[in-house]
Amino acid sequence: MDYKHLFFIALISLIACCTIMLLVWLWAKKIKNAGIVDVFWALNFPVITIITFFLSEGFEPRKLLICGMFLIAELRLGIHLWKRVIGHLNEEEGRYKQLRKEWGDKANRNFFFFFQFQAISNVILAIPFFIVTANPSTEISILEYIGLGIWIVAFIGEMIADNQLATFKKDAKNKGKVCDTGLWYYSRHPNYFFEWLTWVAYFVFALASPLGVLAIISPAIILYLLLKVTGVPNNEEQNLRSKPEAYKNYQETTSSFFPWGKKDARGKM
Repeated sequence: MDYKHLFFIALISLIACCTIMLLVWLWAKKIKNAGIVDVFWALNFPVITIITFFLSEGFEPRKLLICGMFLIAELRLGIHLWKRVIGHLNEEEGRYKQLRKEWGDKANRNFFFFFQFQAISNVILAIPFFIVTANPSTEISILEYIGLGIWIVAFIGEMIADNQLATFKKDAKNKGKVCDTGLWYYSRHPNYFFEWLTWVAYFVFALASPLGVLAIISPAIILYLLLKVTGVPNNEEQNLRSKPEAYKNYQETTSSFFPWGKKDARGKM
C-alpha cells in the first residue's frame, strides 16, 4: 500500500471539500440560512468518492463495490436533506437560529469556521474509504460481505425512518404532536441510529484491508457527534422548545438512540 499516494488523495479531497464549503458559506451568508451546510456535508462524500475512485490504485471490483455503497447512501441522504432544507430557504432550522443568536455579531465568522470544520470532518470520516480503495487484494473477504450486509440493513432502515417522519409531518393533523409510530416507536432517533450503523458497516468492510482497524475512527466520531454534539442534543432541545409536554412524555418512554421496547412510567422496559 502506497501511503504517500493515500495522503495525496486525502489532500486533494480536503482541498475540494474546503472549496465547496467556502462557496456554501458565501451562499449561506447571503440568504442567512446556515442549514444548507447539512446538505453539502452529505454531498461532499460523493465528491470524495469520485476523486478516490479515479486516483486510488486498489482492486477494481472492490473499488466499485465500496464506491457504490458510499455513493448510494450519501446521495440518498443529500437528496433527502436537499428536499428538507432547500425547499425552506427562508426559514432557518431552530438549531442554527440558536447558534446565530448565541454568536451575535460573530455569527458569520463562526459559521465560516464551522463550515470548514465540516469539510475537514468529511475527509476524516472517509478514512475507511481511503483504506478500502487502496487494497490491492484480488479476493473479496467474508468481512467485506458482512460489511455489505450491515450496510444494506442500515440503508433501508434509515430510508424507512426518514420517510416515516416526512409522512408524519406532512399531515396537518399532526402539528404539535410527536412522531411515535413505525421505527419511531422504538427510538426517538432511528434515522441517527441507522446512519451510525452505516459507518459501522464501512468499518467492518475495511477490516479486511491493511490498516483497516484505523477505520474505527469513523463510527466512533459519528457516534460521539450524534449523541453528544450536533445530533440528539440539538434535536431534543428543539423538540422540547416546540412541543414541551408531548416530547417530555416521549422521552420518558422511548429509547434515545438504540431501538428498544417501550419503558413504563418508572423507566423500566
